[in-house]
Amino acid sequence: MKKDRFRDLLTAMLFSIMVAAMSLAAFGQDVTTDTETEGKDGGYTLDQVVILSRHNIRSPLSAKGSALYELTPHKWFAWTSKPSELSLRGALLETEMGQYFRLWLEKEGLFPENYVPEDGAVRFYANGLQRTQATAHYFAAGLLPVANVTVERKGAPGDADDTFLPKVYFLNDSYQQDVMDEIDAMYDGKGLAGCRESLDGAFQLLTDVLDMKESEGWKSGKYGNFLEDASSMTLEQGKEPSVKGPLSTAVSLADALVLQYYEEPDDRRAAFGHDLSEEDWKTIGSVLRMNLELRFSTPLLAVNQAHLMLEELYQEMNTDGRKLTFLCGHDSTLASVLNALGVKDYVLPEAVEPTVPIGSKVVFERFTDAGGNAFYKICMVYQSVDQLRSIQQLSLETPPMIVPLSFQDLNTNDAGMIAEADLMKLFQDKIDSYYGLEEQYQEDELEQAA
Repeated sequence: MKKDRFRDLLTAMLFSIMVAAMSLAAFGQDVTTDTETEGKDGGYTLDQVVILSRHNIRSPLSAKGSALYELTPHKWFAWTSKPSELSLRGALLETEMGQYFRLWLEKEGLFPENYVPEDGAVRFYANGLQRTQATAHYFAAGLLPVANVTVERKGAPGDADDTFLPKVYFLNDSYQQDVMDEIDAMYDGKGLAGCRESLDGAFQLLTDVLDMKESEGWKSGKYGNFLEDASSMTLEQGKEPSVKGPLSTAVSLADALVLQYYEEPDDRRAAFGHDLSEEDWKTIGSVLRMNLELRFSTPLLAVNQAHLMLEELYQEMNTDGRKLTFLCGHDSTLASVLNALGVKDYVLPEAVEPTVPIGSKVVFERFTDAGGNAFYKICMVYQSVDQLRSIQQLSLETPPMIVPLSFQDLNTNDAGMIAEADLMKLFQDKIDSYYGLEEQYQEDELEQAA
């Protein structure tokens, strides 16, 4: 059965690459998708796209012998890759996404058919981990099927790159206290305890779906009491925020379950023999949202963590001659950047992961009007649960999900676009805010000492 699954997926992958080489003439020319600006008929022209992407489907981060395997009596899906690496399904899906962007960019006139970029016109840059590098390569295969694309990385294969990692780059006691105060405020002044209370239903559902109480890990007491123990959070300079206890365990379990749901076509097998509704899967996904909220989403943390990527994005948007940039990181990369920029609350239809789904992309689209004025449209582009599970062929007629994003400090025009000057000022202000943290909090400590 495993060989059959691999054969079927390989066949689908070859078909996907074949479709990526087809002419745009095979698809309807008059189809309008959400990524096409209504302003095109009014004189707007797309002239640059910058994409900040999360990697596509991977295997779970945890290896055998971890809580993931010891807190359930069930056997997990037979992953097609080593722990943390891009799966075969993820490769297929990312090729499909690249193909969709190729069709869209050809239709918009930014790329000619079978485009081979001139020097400096296109840039691909990804974290050095296998899943991010591989995602960038597969997206490039769909986007530019006849070009030789180089994906940049810093260091050797497998080396992590700080540009994509939302670490705590500045830290002192008063800053840490303010961050924890922000977290307390998120949960009605109760902090991590309030966070845990908000997830009661998700914790119970995880316990039931995994049949956790029947597992050896539960019976041995090795992992404490998943439903009652307290959790803790620590900040350490040069590292990502760390959460320990049941909240951390829940993230690992929910992550693996959601990945299994994407990979396993049989609904009951995906849920270890249980019947789960769409709302149940969203409840499990709420644990993943909690992880991003706690560790990467408070205003003070996000500005601290995202400044290197904000600088990278700002540079790419202001590079002469650049038509397209593809930067590939993680859910935490996208979450910290969006929250640093002050994104307004948004809803992603047909998604289990409610804020940054697997393979999702924040797309910055630059347009100019007839007078040479520049504007940006910013969207979240992602594959729906059905598209992920069926490896649906994407085209202009069957696009991925596309949701416009808006920001607290930015106004839009009638076409839903942001003036370039306003967006660049926001980027610069947020970058400057990071560099002002040290001065701000040193002054605070001096005042307290006095």
